[in-house]
Order: sequence, then structure tokens, then C-alpha cells
Amino acid sequence: MNSARLKPLVHRPSVVIAGLTVIAILAFVSVGRLASRFREQQKALARRLYARGLDEQRSGHSDLAIEDFRTALGYNRDEFQYQLSLARALRDTGRTDEAEAYLVSLWERAPQDGAVNLALGRLAAREGTIDKAIQYYHNAIYGVWGPNQDANRRNARFELIDFLLGKGARPQAEAELITLAAELPPDPALELRAAQLLIRAQDYERALKQYQKILQREPSSTVALAGAGEAAFRLGRYRAACAYLRTAAASNPQDAQTQQLLETCNLILQADPSRRGLSNAERRRRLRAAFDQAGQRLASCASSQAARAADPSVGAALASLKSDWMRLKPRVEASATTVRADTADTAMDLVFQIEQQTQQQCGPPAGLDQALLLLSQVRGGVDR
Repeated sequence: MNSARLKPLVHRPSVVIAGLTVIAILAFVSVGRLASRFREQQKALARRLYARGLDEQRSGHSDLAIEDFRTALGYNRDEFQYQLSLARALRDTGRTDEAEAYLVSLWERAPQDGAVNLALGRLAAREGTIDKAIQYYHNAIYGVWGPNQDANRRNARFELIDFLLGKGARPQAEAELITLAAELPPDPALELRAAQLLIRAQDYERALKQYQKILQREPSSTVALAGAGEAAFRLGRYRAACAYLRTAAASNPQDAQTQQLLETCNLILQADPSRRGLSNAERRRRLRAAFDQAGQRLASCASSQAARAADPSVGAALASLKSDWMRLKPRVEASATTVRADTADTAMDLVFQIEQQTQQQCGPPAGLDQALLLLSQVRGGVDR
């Protein structure tokens, strides 16, 4: 087309505008594509940095992981998971103020998110703030989770209970345990975990029931047998405790704690003069053995207190017990075959007083003295 033909077109404004518009659109599309490609490249780089940060964290290089997470966020600022991982890493390295700032920001965006609330609960637990930890752990327990929400909620409650027990907050821990036990699925591993926490909470009655429930389905579970034995022992039900512990010890002789409890349990049953079914001679033998042992413990404790120049009032209390013991001794030794019931009761009352007083003044006893002290706490309960 020659210049003569183009000249009329150039002077048509609509044609010029249309041409410029097409050029602008093409330029805009081209720039948009470039910008989109740039953003995708940034996101891809952020993903690689985030993955590297996770590897660094798993390898124990938390400081390097933090730098990777920060850089990943620089390329993708709004990525929720990057911020959460950075906050967790900061928390785990003791940079709690920074961690809290990130977590609170995430919480404001998603206050029902279970993972964010769990991270805040762990942060509060790390700082030892009980009320705050309970608040966020509860938010996590009742919050929104993705896959495996039941397991995540249950694990959050287990974690909260463990924290509360570690802080000595037994009433709060027991309340959580009651709720947990009611919600547990029929899973022996979870039931064992709950029972062990009940033992730690010193809720021995519920612990025993939990272990017995497990044993109904798995009678040979060594862990459940040992746990039931310990719970029954702490409740003073020594006959039942010995039965559980005996079976558990036979299945796992390397369990030192169970073996020790069984030895003490057997000693208690062998020392108790009030057990049902004993002959008169055996009852008398046990009574005299307990009485003599208490006398030896009293003499040893009084001697150590005197050597330490203890409080005179303590010495006076021990001397009074010694006087009572000496006065009662001829009556305990009077008969070669039997002991009067009133004398036996009086003698055992004195034995128990001696063991309790000497524990306070001279520390925890061992052997037969320990057995007698435990008997003093559960009179009448040994045969259960």
C-alpha cells in the first residue's frame, strides 16, 4: 500500500485508537504473563526453601531452619504454613516473643484452627502459664483440624494432662483425665496411656478400673498387670496387688519396679498378724516379730536423734513411746501359745505409732519397718 492510500487512515482517530488499544492489550497481557511467571517462580523458590527448612529442623539445625522459613516467607508472605513453621521453630529455640507474635497473627486470621491453638498452648506450657495453656489447649481440642482430627484432638488432651501433672496441677489434670477416659475408643494402647496418667495423678481407684478393663480383653498384658498391681498396692489392697504383681513379674523378670513392689507386698502379707486363717501360733509369732522390730526401729531412731542433738520435744516423744513399749513387752511375751485379743490390738497400735513417729523423725523405713508402716495406713484392707 503506498503512502497515498495510508494517509487517509492516519487521519482517522478511531483507527489510531483501536490500534493503540490492541497494542496496549497485547503489552498488558505480556506483562501479566511475565508477572504471573515471576510470582510462580517466587512461590516455587519459597517451596524449595520451606522444604529445606523442614529438613534442617529434622536434623536439629533449628537456626538454619529459621532462616530458611524467613526467606521462604519473603517470597510468599501470606503462606499460612510457612508462618506456623517459623513460629514453632522460634518457640523451640527459646525466642518466645517472636514466636508469639507470629502465632497471634495467625490466630487472628483463623481463631478456630487447631494447629495454631496447639502451638500457642505449647508456647504457654513452655512459659509455665497454666491458665493460658489450658485455654489454648482446649481451643485446640475443640478446634478445626484437617485429616485425623479425632487423633489430633485426643493427642492435644494427652499433652495437656502431661503438662498439668508436670506442674503439680492434679485437680485440673484429673478433670481432663475423666473427660479423656469417657471419649477413648476401644484401643488398648490409648487405654494404657490413660491408665498410666491416672497413676501419675494418684487417682488409683480409676487407674485400677482402667487396667482391669484392659485385662478383660487382654488377660496376659504384662504392662496392664503391673499397672493394676501398682494401683491396688497404692490403695492398700495388698492381696489383690500381690496377685497382679506376681503374674507380671513372672512374665517380665527384668522389671525392677514390679519386682520391688512384689517383694514389699509379700512382706506385708507375711507380717500382718490380723490376716484371716492364721493359726494362733503363727498369729503370735507375727505379733512378736512386729513388736520386736518396732522396738529396734525406735531405739535406732532415738540414738540417731540424740547424736544429732535434735529438738528436745522430739526426744521426749520417742522416749514416751519407748516407755510404752517397755511396759507392754511382758504382756506380749507372756504366753507361749497365744496372745489375748486386747493385748494384740494394743501392741499393734503401739507398733503403728512407733513406725509413723520414726518415719517423721528419721526418714522412710525399709524392709519389715516399711511393711509395718504401710499396714498402719490400711488396717483391715490387706485381705481385699
